Amino acid sequence: MGLSRREFFKVGTGGTAALLLGFDARPVLAQAKELKIARTTETRSTCPYCSVSCGVIIHTLGDKAKNVTAQVVHVEGDPDHPINRGTLCPKGASLQQEILNDRRLKQPQVRRPGSDHWEDIAWDKAISEIYLVVKTMRSLGVCYLENQARV
Repeated sequence: MGLSRREFFKVGTGGTAALLLGFDARPVLAQAKELKIARTTETRSTCPYCSVSCGVIIHTLGDKAKNVTAQVVHVEGDPDHPINRGTLCPKGASLQQEILNDRRLKQPQVRRPGSDHWEDIAWDKAISEIYLVVKTMRSLGVCYLENQARV
């Protein structure tokens, strides 16, 4: 349905008059939000972006079947959380787009020395490789500190 120029000005004039007469749109917007999340499951979580650990509420649609992935429809700040009290920074507010991004990695990848591409590896293998690297680095750090103490 296309609005003619005359209809556009009628709607604009009506909206301006409603604002000037004191029409409050907050109840309408709140009702629209409630309709959006009426049939969803509410899950409380923590924002993963920084060390502040703000609380978020993630609303998902799904029947909670065993092998069904729920669809995220809304993300908001948790008003009961003591750290952020319902507010979110821009990164936290964009969590829904991060979850739904089709380019999001869902399994670990590794780029071997001398390689020009990333390869997928299993979670167990990734954790064991990380363990070996951390253990090696810690032992090298201890040796380095011991050598520095002798000098």
